[in-house]
Amino acid sequence: MVKLLIIADDFTGALDTGVQFAARGAATRVVTDLAYDFNRAEAEVLVMVAETRHLAPEDAYRMVYSTVRSARSAGISYIYKKTDSALRGNIGSELAAVLDAAEADSIAFLPAFPKMRRTTQNGIHYVDGIPVAESVFGKDPFEPVRDSSVAEILRKQTEKPVVLHRLEEPAVPAVPGIQVYDACTDEDLARIGGELGAERLHLSAGCAGFAAALADILELNGSEPQVPILPDSFFVACGSVNPVTLRQMRRAEQDGFIHIHLEPVQKLEPGWLESEDCGRKIRIWLEQARSSGRCILDVNDPLGLDDTEIYAKAHGLTTEDLRIRISAQLAHLMKRLLDGGLNATILCTGGDTLLALMRTVGVAALTPVRELDTGTVLTNFVYGEKTYHIISKSGGFGEPELFCRLAALVGAGNHKEDAVC
Repeated sequence: MVKLLIIADDFTGALDTGVQFAARGAATRVVTDLAYDFNRAEAEVLVMVAETRHLAPEDAYRMVYSTVRSARSAGISYIYKKTDSALRGNIGSELAAVLDAAEADSIAFLPAFPKMRRTTQNGIHYVDGIPVAESVFGKDPFEPVRDSSVAEILRKQTEKPVVLHRLEEPAVPAVPGIQVYDACTDEDLARIGGELGAERLHLSAGCAGFAAALADILELNGSEPQVPILPDSFFVACGSVNPVTLRQMRRAEQDGFIHIHLEPVQKLEPGWLESEDCGRKIRIWLEQARSSGRCILDVNDPLGLDDTEIYAKAHGLTTEDLRIRISAQLAHLMKRLLDGGLNATILCTGGDTLLALMRTVGVAALTPVRELDTGTVLTNFVYGEKTYHIISKSGGFGEPELFCRLAALVGAGNHKEDAVC
């Protein structure tokens, strides 16, 4: 019987939130089927990937409302609306949907993720000590964050009252509304959660930061899972354009990773997938992955070039066209590589990347295992009777050396040979 349903706005967020429970031994399952029958779920914690971040606000509202109604009908006691740790997406309309569907007047919202240096102070959300609208997320090409005030973001998306709680104030709400809590440390999150208690947390929201505290409050735990033996080759499928990920790739290239930049036709034209040139490239990339042990397949243009932007303008493609086409094309290329025998621990950066890959290979569920680094989750799925070990990472997470650390963790790069050019 499912005790807790997590409704996630994107795939990597679903995993880095769900793994907080899996790492404590709670039976946790991540599903992408929006028509999933809650009554047949065997997990204690079910994470549904709703992919609402890129939807119109009214569509996001309807999807979350319908999901919460179904969950309540199935007897699920606790609902956690996972939101983006940088406040992107339809947060206000989604929290309103939870309240309306549950016929409730109050929900606890703790947006901070202190381990990733994302904090909320006096109602202002910070990333690395910078107000979020002034950070790299304010310059996101797909979904820039325009405000740093949590209340201002919510009020632009919903008419529900917003109630701010400073750190020094009692956590228990005195008036109805979306209860926004300041937090700067994990201890702050744990204290607030403890003051609210399980009875006031049947409805709550936030990112992976508060999920860890919620797991303890709801006593969702068991035996700690073990990390399986992973393939000692490391392959990165990079669908993120976030500057954090770009720095990680540059650092990895300096450390000897093979870095393959997809050209505009390769990442934007579905017809290219059936070409002889594609077949030849797949064979080359497989050999590069085998011989080097550390390889990146990247949708970004080489530094200093804007080939994709030029191509998009010439072909009348919008920013949304680019996002959808690139993630789908990268997923089909990864399927070709898997079908061709790629044997590697795979790192997928960006939620669109992993979700598109799962849809392309016909997989609807994942099992999170544990975090390998903060916000970096090891999971697995079965495709073609083979278990593939996937590491997921949000584009904006991690230190510059992250790719190198993960490669070293699986033992990759210890058998380098001359790579095929």
